[in-house]
Amino acid sequence: MKANINDLVQTPIPTRHGEFILHYYTNSIDKKEHVALVKGEVANKERVPVRIHSECFTGDVLGSRRCDCGEQLDLALHLISQAESGVLIYLRQEGRGIGLLKKLQAYNLQDQGMDTVDANIHLGHLADEREYSIAALILESLGIKSIQLMTNNPKKIDELKKLGINVSGRIPVEVQAHDDNLDYLKTKANKMAHMLFEQEE
Repeated sequence: MKANINDLVQTPIPTRHGEFILHYYTNSIDKKEHVALVKGEVANKERVPVRIHSECFTGDVLGSRRCDCGEQLDLALHLISQAESGVLIYLRQEGRGIGLLKKLQAYNLQDQGMDTVDANIHLGHLADEREYSIAALILESLGIKSIQLMTNNPKKIDELKKLGINVSGRIPVEVQAHDDNLDYLKTKANKMAHMLFEQEE
């Protein structure tokens, strides 16, 4: 059976970054609730700014400084607002796909000296278990011809291209590092090839 999604509800959401239309999706893949925040007209458009953001309860909701997720989310909405057009897809795949429980257990392992990659592996997972088929289906449903992907992660670009998405460019979403997340960001750069700290080289 072919995977499918349904754009079940669309409603205006005013934010401090301006007004977006929130699309609520159901799907036949993982049964989770994924959403897209859309600004402006994006159907049949080229080079649409797109952020595919994986859920991070601790960073996005609580403002945790252990990661850069909440700050990336805020920056992406700001950049889309400045462009007056774009999409933020919010995927429900917490902790790079391992879930909130395992992510919190990984935090404790990191406090004992492991890095974010080794902690995931110690718990029996891959360093990154996210996948983007639902994001690709959402982009197709919105009728976007090509995207400028807002990411520091080259794997995300490769995965979307494999799924048939025309990624015509990249927009960096690097935020200021600080003492609480510097080691985490260095691990992402050194072990996961994230394009970080490039302006310092």
